[in-house]
Amino acid sequence: MRKLLFLILATSLFLYAFDTSDASLRVLAKKNGLKSAPTTYEELKTIAKKAGNPLTIQKINLGRTLFFEPLLSRDETLTCASCHKLSQGGDDNLPTAIGFKKRVNPKHLNSPTVLDASLSKFLFWDGRAKSVEEQAGGPIQAHFEMNLTPEELVVRLKNSVIYQETFKDAFDGIITFKNIEKAIGAYERTLITRGKFDDFLDGDDNAISKKAKKGLVQFIKQGCTKCHYGVTLGGQTIQKFPKFKEAYPFKNIGNFKGKDDKQIIRVPLLRNIIKTEPYYHNGSIKSLFNVIKIEGKANTNKKLKKEQINDIIEFFKTLDGEIVDYGLNG
Repeated sequence: MRKLLFLILATSLFLYAFDTSDASLRVLAKKNGLKSAPTTYEELKTIAKKAGNPLTIQKINLGRTLFFEPLLSRDETLTCASCHKLSQGGDDNLPTAIGFKKRVNPKHLNSPTVLDASLSKFLFWDGRAKSVEEQAGGPIQAHFEMNLTPEELVVRLKNSVIYQETFKDAFDGIITFKNIEKAIGAYERTLITRGKFDDFLDGDDNAISKKAKKGLVQFIKQGCTKCHYGVTLGGQTIQKFPKFKEAYPFKNIGNFKGKDDKQIIRVPLLRNIIKTEPYYHNGSIKSLFNVIKIEGKANTNKKLKKEQINDIIEFFKTLDGEIVDYGLNG
């Protein structure tokens, strides 16, 4: 009997080692907080309801229209999409955001991606907003961005026959700045991307390459998941940066010091990171290779080897994705 039990155990261990290395990596990734993106509208509705902004098709359609609406800017030349180009990673690929009359952000801060941002717990580089609804109103009012007051915007929309009707469908005709924020937030909650890494996490062993799997192992092994976790691989916390140095590990353009001027900065999302250069809050670094090299030293106090960095980049490529079609267009 003892020999039979030993044989069964030995056979099981052999099959586990031979057949489930990918499964083991998948389990390891999930244990370290990595999650796949929602696939259904029902999942989105659950998340939005918890955030206090229940989704409806009417609200989402209104938010989509407002996202591309020039009336939201003083001179009617800018839209949310001006800085958040959905086909280019959800940002504008500029070192610093450019707003009303070509004004630049006074702290030389660039535009974080809007893709997957609704799954973040902190928004803006200092983490002051806790939802996409709260964040949506900021750029509209900022004098260096869209430069419009809430009162002026409400008047503009109330004078529009189109918006009188769309707000009637979405908010019983009540046009307020808060409802404008809720509508834009509702639309942004549908801007979720899925890529090959999601397919791997959901069970497809062949979704990513062996080199990408090596990169995932390095990503976990080097401690990156301590900050970059969740569906978004970031945006869940604000952290001291750099952790092991008092000064920034690059030229501090704009002299941004983060929350409370203590270098506490929102951890950026890594989804679609391949498309969202230049990197860091002030767009100081163009090369993703150099970003990973800096991160290793600044946040984990490790000098990563070239092969390790290149493997991590291969993993990052699997985070590139397309906006999920939740069947809500129109």
